[in-house]
Amino acid sequence: MSLSSLSARLEEIGRPLVDEQLAHPTVAGIASGELPEPVFRSWLEQDYLFLLDYVRVFTRLAWQAPAAHLGDLVDLAHATYHEELSLHRSLAAEFGADLDGATKGAPCQAYTAFLLDSAASYADGLAALYPCMWGYSTLGAILAKNPPADPRYRRWVDTYADPGFAALTRRCAQMLDEAGGDPTRAEHLFLAGMRHELDFWNVPR
Repeated sequence: MSLSSLSARLEEIGRPLVDEQLAHPTVAGIASGELPEPVFRSWLEQDYLFLLDYVRVFTRLAWQAPAAHLGDLVDLAHATYHEELSLHRSLAAEFGADLDGATKGAPCQAYTAFLLDSAASYADGLAALYPCMWGYSTLGAILAKNPPADPRYRRWVDTYADPGFAALTRRCAQMLDEAGGDPTRAEHLFLAGMRHELDFWNVPR
């Protein structure tokens, strides 16, 4: 990835917001393995609902994608639906989460609405979703350096530290760089997405 690429620029300006996430009590609790179970249970329910809409974002972008990247977006939708959501269903059983009965809290509602609206434009949608892909890949890599002892939280960290997830993130970066969107608008959407990412850790109690 070129240092002059749009994705590299976004990652540069996004890193302070990753640091804010690392300092958030919910993330710090996952990192230590000491996050109270009710908090993680609520987060799981919210993230499950988020990911269902995230799949819809990928499929909406796939409809607009150039032929060279149609398969990338189908792969991203498939990985989200079959891998990430499977992890959530597995963890839900261990934490007693009610995925089917959950309703969106305010952060989830605001974030999914932002993403779905942004996905009306191919370039805008890629800039808006990149905080989630890159942010979680970055968080996973950092947390995996000193993983939590609790095996349930360790599984969560390992999912986002996985090289396969990093590869999907790099594919998103390539699509973003090739989309030819306005850089200033992309920065605005990316930073808005990063703020949604941070707020998402404020799970409903």
